Amino acid sequence: MLGVIAISLILQILAGLFLILVVLLHSGKGGGLSDMFGGGAGLSGGTSMEKTLDKITVVTAIVFGLNTFWLAWKWT
Repeated sequence: MLGVIAISLILQILAGLFLILVVLLHSGKGGGLSDMFGGGAGLSGGTSMEKTLDKITVVTAIVFGLNTFWLAWKWT
């Protein structure tokens, strides 16, 4: 059981770091880091990149949230 918790802790750390990175890539009101990678380049590229980035952010947040609840349940 200790090995599963260790793997879950590693997943939690990686998901947290990846979530921070993905949120920083989003463009805000004045543009963000995603502009550096072509996020605001034109009509076709910017919107599809933002939609993909939104989906990645949601999936990462769900993984992070579910893993948090699982760790809280199993930590005792």
